[in-house]
Amino acid sequence: MLLLCFAAVLLAAVLVSALAHRTILSTAALFLVAGFVLGEDTTGVLHLQADSPIVAQLAELALFAVLFTDGMRVGWADLRSAWRLPGRALGWGLPLTLLVTAVLAHYVAGLGWAEALLIGAILAPTDPVFAAALVGNDKVPARLRHLLNVESGVNDGLALPFVVVLLAVAAGSDNLHLGELTTELAVGLAIGVLVPLAALALERTRFFAASAAYAPLNGVAIGLLVLALGKATHGNLFLAAFAAGITVATFGPRERAAFEHFGENIAELLKLGALLVFGALISVEFLGDISWTGWVFAVLAIVVARPIALWISFLRSGLSLREQAAAMWFGPKGFASVVYGLLVIESGIAAADEIFHLVALTIVISILAHSSTDVVIAQAFDDTRDTPNWHDALRRVRRRIAVPSRPAGDPAAVAAPDIDGEAEDGQANAK
Repeated sequence: MLLLCFAAVLLAAVLVSALAHRTILSTAALFLVAGFVLGEDTTGVLHLQADSPIVAQLAELALFAVLFTDGMRVGWADLRSAWRLPGRALGWGLPLTLLVTAVLAHYVAGLGWAEALLIGAILAPTDPVFAAALVGNDKVPARLRHLLNVESGVNDGLALPFVVVLLAVAAGSDNLHLGELTTELAVGLAIGVLVPLAALALERTRFFAASAAYAPLNGVAIGLLVLALGKATHGNLFLAAFAAGITVATFGPRERAAFEHFGENIAELLKLGALLVFGALISVEFLGDISWTGWVFAVLAIVVARPIALWISFLRSGLSLREQAAAMWFGPKGFASVVYGLLVIESGIAAADEIFHLVALTIVISILAHSSTDVVIAQAFDDTRDTPNWHDALRRVRRRIAVPSRPAGDPAAVAAPDIDGEAEDGQANAK
């Protein structure tokens, strides 16, 4: 039934995708809402719970694909070419967003500091998919698009170690095994670097070469090998995926170009499937279980945490006020936050259910808010669009009111000039 529902919603998304690029309609929101409608506590079409195996497996696979393609998008050459603004957003904006969100979670939602910092790390990453009209619009300044694209591509992976460590801290001192945690991260990093390097080296020998038809599958093969080795060695899969993507982008530009569009389509399919499943976990009863302070926190996490963090990060950066405002607003809580929230459920910590409810609510509000405003904000950067000249319109109306009405046939009525029209043009020509 899940496959049937996904296929039907995917077809609907394809059919309305052209409209979605021009309006506030969002394909991501479509999958989320469809999951909500089809969920067990709404219509009962899909029978899914947060602890269902398919939920964790699909979320894990989707996040792996997303991090792998994100890493492909930000090789070292890309970062070196324009690092100043993304560096501010990542070096200052990410940790500040984490801290401000944690403060809100502690003082507004009432979480303990360990849990508050954990939810801050979960909600810190952003996703450009939910602001696609802004990132992909040529009318938007290139430096702003580059900033948002690089930031969202890197911050998923940068937030991951914080999530892992803070999840262990929230689980309690008895479960905090720093040695095992360090080993897991180190193994994942090693796999993510060494496997792509070996694959790229083999392809460059005179014995091997990928045909044009199979070239896009090279990235798929590398990703699957990294995934399989990560599972076999208990390395951190997500760090391995992110490191592998960066390694391919840095040392295999040809392989990166061949895989780029194909890989992004695969990641997009997995992400949309996971969003459908995530939406199925949300219901009216689920949202009703959240206290009013939780709702206040979710709103503040969107409209306060990132804007404050980015405002501080971009002080004296040279960005215009319009660009700063767009960057401060477009920090949509993306797919990585969905999966990190599911990791909390799997961990079984005492506050897991409360944290998941707050994370889910924040993500839902973010998806609906950001994906429905990206087109509007993008149009604001289009200076070539015809916009009403309100000053001239008001002046025209005021002058017409000032001219007294005259009876029909009155010569004065004929002689009276059209103040804002042809008479003015005639006077100008006479001069």
